[in-house]
This record gives sequence, structure tokens and C-alpha cells, in this order.
Amino acid sequence: MSHKLAEFIRARREAVTPAMAGLPGGGRRRTPGLRREELAQLCDVSPTWLTWLEQGRPVSASSRMLARLAQVLQLSPAERGYLFDVADKADPEHGEAAGDGAASSELAAIVAAIDAPAYMLDRQWNAVAWNAGAADLFAGWLDAPQLESSPNQLPNLLHFMFLSPQARALIAGWPERAQRLVAEFRADIGRHADQAPLAGLIAQLCGASAEFRHWWGAQQVLGRDGGLRRFQHPVQGPLNFNQVTLHLARQHEVKLVMLLPVL
Repeated sequence: MSHKLAEFIRARREAVTPAMAGLPGGGRRRTPGLRREELAQLCDVSPTWLTWLEQGRPVSASSRMLARLAQVLQLSPAERGYLFDVADKADPEHGEAAGDGAASSELAAIVAAIDAPAYMLDRQWNAVAWNAGAADLFAGWLDAPQLESSPNQLPNLLHFMFLSPQARALIAGWPERAQRLVAEFRADIGRHADQAPLAGLIAQLCGASAEFRHWWGAQQVLGRDGGLRRFQHPVQGPLNFNQVTLHLARQHEVKLVMLLPVL
């Protein structure tokens, strides 16, 4: 069983209080969360098995057992998806969505035709297509001067967010947005985090950014569901958009992101 799964289960167990699980909270506790024995009892498994699972030992965890863990740990849909992903198991409540590939020229043409800032990201969150509105908005990421300085490298959203001073000026509420972005990235890549080239990207960001390293270690998982995005553009001033993110049906790792102006 992977260490990512072990770390995630341990972190989520420590985040669930006895009261949340319907248990009495009396007695001295090292952490405010559930004890292993309590989680084991609620999941109807042995404490030894749960200990081994949290230690990353090669124990078997069925889809049914993972579903029970997700229920007891009160996981959000994004967290549940991540749990099954890193365990390499199919969620009995959902069909698998898969398919590898890159944005085709036809899809890139669709992005160009959208009358709002729009771009496509691959699994590493490299921008593989974007339109003029996105280039105008994301100075320092999708604009021509930045691309001319790195002609052989796809513009990466996480590089921009954590390694570019321009991002901190452009993104309103940068700390909160950057923290959420890391949690969304973890949910997005799931069990692929230790595979190349993702492992190298994560190692690079951990080495170059203390904020990314801290938030990556926090094991937070959030769905990339969109919502209000606020910018302080150097030329246009304050800008507000509603973000809409769509995954391609046959190429699920490719994401279309649209920023619709708030009227």
C-alpha cells in the first residue's frame, strides 16, 4: 500500500474529532482527532490492520473497506476521489474516467474562439493552449515576453503561481488562492504524484518554494470546481471572473478553464 495513502488516512483521522464521529471525547488525548482504535472500531476492522495501513505496509484494502473509511472520515467528494485514486481502486459509487492525450488542434481552436480568457492544462498543469484574453490577463505566464524567454518549455501554472513575483501582485488574496491551488493539484494528480514527470515537478517546487513545500505536506485535497477569481491587473486594474473548469470526456487529464466576467 502506498505511503501517500497512509499519510492521507492518518491526516484525515487526526482531523475528525470524536464528537464529529458520534463518540464521547473524554480523557486525555495526544491529538484532537480520532485514535486508531476508535477509527478501527467504527470501520469494523482490527487496530493492527489499520496501524499497518497507516504505516504503508503491503496490506489489502478492498473498495468496500475504502468506502467505509471515506464515510467514517467524512471525506468530501474530492477527498474520496483522491482516496480511491492513490489506493488504485475503483470507487463503487463512480465509474472510472480515464484516457491519456494532449489538446488537439481542434480543441485549441475552440479555446481561441471563446470570448473570455480561456486556457487548457495538461496533467502537469502546463498550459497547452490559450487564447488572447488569457494572454492579456496572465502577464508573466501566458504573455509573449515570458514565452520568448523560455521557448522550449510549456508555461506551467504552478511555476507561475509560486516562483513568479508577478503572480503575487496579479492574484488578489494570493496566500489563500495559492494554498487552495496546491490542494486542488493533489486531488487532480492522485496516485500519479510519484511518477515522472510529476515527481520531478513536485520536488522542484518543494525545493524552490517554502509555501508550496508547507502546503504540499499538509495533505489537503480540494476539488477544482471554479468560483470567484479576483485579479489586480497592472494595466486594467481590479478584475473579477467566475471560473468554470471542464474535463474532457475522453482525455480526462486535460482541463479547459474559462474565466467568465462577473457582470
